[in-house]
Order: sequence, then C-alpha cells, then structure tokens
Amino acid sequence: DKATNPSNRQEDWEYIIGFCDQINKELEGPQIAVRLLAHKIQSPQEWEAVQALTVLEACMKNCGRRFHNEVGKFRFLNELIKVVSPKYLGDRVSEKVKTKVIELLYSWTVALPEESKIKDAYYMLKRQGIVMFDPVIPADRTLIPSPPPRPKNPVFDDEEKSKLLAKLLKSKNPDDLQEANKLIKSMVKEDEARIQKVTKRMHTLEEVNNNVKLLNEMLVHYSKEDSSEADRELMKELCERCETKRRTLFKLASETEDNDSSLGDILQASDNLSRVINSYKKVVEGQVVNGEVDLPAMSVAEGDDSGRDLNTLIDLAGLDVASAPPPPMPPAALAPAPPAEIPILPPPPQTFPPSRGSSSSQAEAAPAQQSSTANSLSLLDEELLCLGTKRRSP
Repeated sequence: DKATNPSNRQEDWEYIIGFCDQINKELEGPQIAVRLLAHKIQSPQEWEAVQALTVLEACMKNCGRRFHNEVGKFRFLNELIKVVSPKYLGDRVSEKVKTKVIELLYSWTVALPEESKIKDAYYMLKRQGIVMFDPVIPADRTLIPSPPPRPKNPVFDDEEKSKLLAKLLKSKNPDDLQEANKLIKSMVKEDEARIQKVTKRMHTLEEVNNNVKLLNEMLVHYSKEDSSEADRELMKELCERCETKRRTLFKLASETEDNDSSLGDILQASDNLSRVINSYKKVVEGQVVNGEVDLPAMSVAEGDDSGRDLNTLIDLAGLDVASAPPPPMPPAALAPAPPAEIPILPPPPQTFPPSRGSSSSQAEAAPAQQSSTANSLSLLDEELLCLGTKRRSP
C-alpha cells in the first residue's frame, strides 16, 4: 500500500524496491503480488493505478523468472486487458493508464518471447483494434535474461575442498594421498546424490503434469448423467493422487534454493494441481470452491467472469471498436512526471447503501401499500446482477 499510496507526491522507490525484495524472499511471493497489483492497477484513482504499473514494471526487472511466469498467465493478463478494453473498464480508465499498460505488454512481447501468453494477449488487442500500432519504445535489456553460465563439474564447485584436494595430491606422504582418495570418493558421492535428486524431481514434475492433463480431459467430458461409475472412480483416484503430489511439491519447493531455475517449474506445477483439484470439487462434487487467497479479488467488473476458464483470454467478441475508436497513443513518450502537489482524491466508487439490500425483507413485514416498492427494488437488483454492475460481496 505504501508503494502505491495515492497521497505519495512521487514514486517512493524505497518501498518499491522493498516490495520486490519481499517477493523474492517469499515462496508464494509472485502469486500474491500479482493479485495485489491487479487490484491496484484497476483503481479508479489514476495516480494509484500509475504507481501500481511502476511497481509492476520494477518487479518484472528485479524479481526474475518466477514473477515472469505469474505475469505470463492468462489469469493476470485478463486483468490488464480489462483496463484497456471498452467492453470492461476501458471507458472509465484514463488514457495515461491505458497507454502505459499497452507499452508494458508490448515491451514484454519483445524482451520475453518465451512467455507466449503475453504475446497472445497483445496480438488479440491488435486484432480487436484496441491497439492500432506498436508503441515505439526502446528494448528493455534488463528483462532479457543473461546466457546461462558455462556448466562446471559439481565435484570441484566447492572451493575449499578443491584447494584441500590439490594440496593432498601434491603431497608425497602416502597418508595424504590416501586422504585425497577418500575426499574424491566423498565428492563423487555428493554429486551422485545431487543427480539422483534432480532425476527424482524431473520424474515428479512429469507425473504431476500427466495427472493434471488426464484429470482435466476427463472433467471436460464429464456428465453427471452419462459418465460411468468407472470414470468417476478414476477421476476420484486422480484427484487423490494430485492431493498427494501437491504435498510432495511443497516439500520439493522448500528444499530448493531460491536461485535454482527449477523452482519456477515446481511452483507452476503446484499451481496447476490446485486448479485441477478445485475444478474436480466444483464439477464432480458440486462444492463451492473459491480457490483464491483471501486478498483483494481481481476485478470482475462489467460482467461476471467468475465462471470463466482462467486458462484462456477473456472474450472481447461483440466489441464495437469502430464506434468507439481508442485515441492514438503518443509514440515512445515516457509517462509524464506526477504532479508535485498531492492529487485530489476522487470520491470512492459508488456502493449501494445497506438499506437497499434489506428493503425486500422490510417490505415483507410492511403494509400492503409498500409491496410495489419492494417489488421494484427487487427487480432493480436483478437487473443490476444481469448487467454485471452490482458490486460483489467481499
């Protein structure tokens, strides 16, 4: 909140860098961070949204592959699309915020070609006419990963052991040579244990991906009336396996160093497991599963997207871009500096007073002459629900 506080006179880089550091320290830092940022980016206060985009840009430069993986999911990209699309929030968001979102998306398509979903999202905006031309901005070299270091023999990675081994091998004392032989065997044994650990991890990830894929396919074709008992039993068994593997992945993640490139794969697999388990509980068991951390939810303004598949981009079909063409973006211009004075905060988004929500129950006990009023309010509530403009309960 301090990094995006609307009362800040300018970007507070101390808190922005602190936010990045916290993401890198926490196991689920990237997942939590993108949810918080999505909420702030969709703020009705322009200055708060601009600061949130600055924080997002800083995180992309400082938080590495794990954060890139989270931003590169349709779950988060859909929230950015809502900001620029007139079908969702685009008509209420300032041009400054929309321009910055488009510039960020384009810069990531150039600097992070391996994140294919970012490219899919950007080119969908171009096909829909929301983005008329690519912004002219310099390539961000800070996002381009450096080439991997030349592989070394892990046996000699330990500098102290390597020096000791060299010293023992130079000695003419038979005891030293025997000690050197023992040290070499010990180092080789450590390397074999490391290789075994890597192999086990790869096998676990492969098994997780296969289980997730199979259960997803069965859920797609599941029918409460037509699916056989054998299919139900198999899906139940797969879900139980996924539950077990989720605990295994959590243990793997806790044993993996933060700078290990495989950590991103482990967290991605864990996220996939959680999603398919929640899908099973909803589709087969009929449970109501939120599946989200108790944080400010990603906005579903202008239409309820709660049932939308988070593995796909949101639908912009039916968007009449010709009737409301987006203003041309300033080419390659950096975002102007924020005003020196504290910006005037606009009033908070309009919410419905409690009296409206309770009007139906009051009308039941009221005299007959008030029944028409209650009916009108009830119809209005239903209309608002259909339009997707009624605010969801926290």
